[in-house]
Amino acid sequence: MAKKQLVKIGLVQMAVPATKKAALEKAARLITQAAKKGAKIICLPELFNTPYFPQKDKLPKKQYAETVSGVVMRSLAAQAKKLKITLIVPIYELRDTKYYNTAVVFSEQGKFSGQYDKIHIPHDPGFYEKSYFEQGKGDYKIFKSPYAKFAVLICYDQWYPEAARAARLNGAEIIFYPTAIGDIIGYKTEGDWHNAWETAQRGHAIANSVYVAGVNRTGREGQMRFFGQSFVSDPFGKIIKRASKSKDEAVVVQIDLERNRFFADGWGFLRNRRPDTYKALVAKKLTEKHRGLKNVPHYKDEIRALEGK
Repeated sequence: MAKKQLVKIGLVQMAVPATKKAALEKAARLITQAAKKGAKIICLPELFNTPYFPQKDKLPKKQYAETVSGVVMRSLAAQAKKLKITLIVPIYELRDTKYYNTAVVFSEQGKFSGQYDKIHIPHDPGFYEKSYFEQGKGDYKIFKSPYAKFAVLICYDQWYPEAARAARLNGAEIIFYPTAIGDIIGYKTEGDWHNAWETAQRGHAIANSVYVAGVNRTGREGQMRFFGQSFVSDPFGKIIKRASKSKDEAVVVQIDLERNRFFADGWGFLRNRRPDTYKALVAKKLTEKHRGLKNVPHYKDEIRALEGK
C-alpha cells in the first residue's frame, strides 16, 4: 500500500467588510483560526479586502488597489511567518501603471513566493471585469511549499478546463480557486449558478486526478448575494467538506496527496492523452464575435435586476 502524504489546507470564507482595515482584521482572525486547526496552506477569497466593485462598470480604480510591497501585504507576510504557513492572498494590484486581479503567495518565512495574474477575464452585467483588470499572460504558475505543489486559478478561470489541465500537467497537486460569485437578486436564471460552479470544478478534479479547493465569499453587496459554500473536492470529485451558505468560516481539510497518484493510475486520463489531436484547442476559429452586451436579451434582464428594477 502506498504511503499517505497528508497535508491540511485552509479555506477562508468571509463576507467582505466595507473598509480595507476591517477586511484585513477579519481575514487575519480567520487565518489564525485555520492555522490553529493545523492548516499549512491557507487561501483567502478573490479580492479579499475590497467590495466586488466590478458589479458596476467603470468606477474609479485606484481606491481599491494594493501594491505587493504595501502595508496590507507586509502585514499578511508577517502573519505567514509568525504562523509558519503558506498564505495565498488575492488582491486588486496596481503594478507600474496597470491593474491586475492577482493572487500573491507568501512562504512560511514570510517571503514573497510569486504571484498569479487572472488570465480569463469576463465582461458581463454584474461582472464588468475587463473595465478593471489586465489579462494575465504566460503559463499557469506552480507554487512550491514544504507540503505540496499547487496552482492558484482565479474565479472565471474555473470555467476553463484548459487552465486546470495545464496546471495539473505543470505539476499541481492542489488547484485553489479563490472566487467571488453569487446570485443576482431579482434575476431569474434558467439554471442553478451554484450547482454549475461546483460541478465544473469537481469535473476538473476528476479529469485531472487532482484536489480542487473553491474559496468563495459570502454576504450581500449591492444586488449580488454571494453563495459561500466553499469546498474541497478529492480527485474522484467527492466533496470532502463544504462550508455554509452565509457564515464567515475557517474551513480546514486534511487531504492525502497520494490519492492523486492513485486515481491517475486507475483512470489513466493523463497518460492516455492524445496531444497530437488537440490542435483545435489553440485555434481561434471557434471564437465568437462579440455582439455587444446591450443587444443580448438575457443581459437586459440582468441589468434591470442589478439596478434594482
